[in-house]
Amino acid sequence: MTERPEQPTQADEESRSRRTLNITIDGTTIWAVIGAILATLLVLWMFDRASHLLGLVAFSFFLSLALQPLVMKMLNRWPNMKRGAAVGIIYLLGIVIFILMIVVLIPAIATLGRAIGESGAQWVQDLTTWLNDTFGLNIGDGGFDQDEATSFEEDLGEWARGAAEGLLDVATSGISAIFDIATIAMFTFYFTADAPRLQRTILQFFTPDEQYRIGWTWDQAIVQTGGYFYSRVILMFVNAIGFFFTMVLVGMPVALSVPLALFGGFVAAFIPAIGTYLGSAVPIIMTLAIQGLVPALIVLAYTIIYQQIENYWLSPKISSDTMTLNGAVAFGAALAGGAIAGPIGAFVALPVAALITAFVSNFVPKNEVVYEFEYEQHVEAAKEAMESE
Repeated sequence: MTERPEQPTQADEESRSRRTLNITIDGTTIWAVIGAILATLLVLWMFDRASHLLGLVAFSFFLSLALQPLVMKMLNRWPNMKRGAAVGIIYLLGIVIFILMIVVLIPAIATLGRAIGESGAQWVQDLTTWLNDTFGLNIGDGGFDQDEATSFEEDLGEWARGAAEGLLDVATSGISAIFDIATIAMFTFYFTADAPRLQRTILQFFTPDEQYRIGWTWDQAIVQTGGYFYSRVILMFVNAIGFFFTMVLVGMPVALSVPLALFGGFVAAFIPAIGTYLGSAVPIIMTLAIQGLVPALIVLAYTIIYQQIENYWLSPKISSDTMTLNGAVAFGAALAGGAIAGPIGAFVALPVAALITAFVSNFVPKNEVVYEFEYEQHVEAAKEAMESE
């Protein structure tokens, strides 16, 4: 029969508490820690050196997601067509559109710069005079004297020439920019043409349950990104066409209306919440300076009417089955994306936010809400009282 162990005495407890833990670190452990630190520093250094390339690859993957819905529609329409051929046709159409935009837009912007340089002083003087006469202000004593006007015109002319020259330099030179564009085009082509094989290659490293979650997320990324991109492009061109015809109708020169319309349409479509106001401000101000108050009010009226049509009809009809995102979330996502990665980050942030929202709504567990807000209780009580009366 085993004897019961004796209870430890107080002396034994004190002796045990005074014991120290001795850890022996041999040379192998020290070199392993040093090697891990050096390897981590090497990986961070390589990541820093390759950060620009990684950014190009990430943007290429985003463009690939945007192109895949169009590729799949082409393959459904022509089943014998290969994915590479479909992507090549899309690339060819994109190059043609890009060349047409360059041919039209660069001369239009150059014309706008020359017009600002030649007539900017007079536009500002007319605008100042109108503000003084309409609102009783005293800006610049009603206008510029001859010396001020001459100096202002020279400054505007210098700025316009510099802007035009800078635009032409960007369009015709820059080996680094050409290399970046070629890199994006190559990776985008690979990601789009080999999308099914790329997806299978990645999914084979995960369990069936994980494959389902990752595959569903991947498909949602295609739906959200493609829907966002195509709906925004359609809205941009619709708004730009409306801007163009409205400004031409009120007497704006065609050469000036083209860049202003494209600017207004692009900013309004791709910048959430405040894009409409930013995009319409420049065309309205230019129309006010060149044609006067009534034409500027007509452009403003077009902006207000179009915004209502887009909010209540165009946008829901175009993107009802693709990307649905709360306005506050969209605005916050654009600000966060711009702060992290600049304009590209703001551009990519909305479909990413929509993807995260869709993932959370489908895979994050949710509980039934049993708490009733006190405000809602008061409202319901008030409604019942009114109904009983």
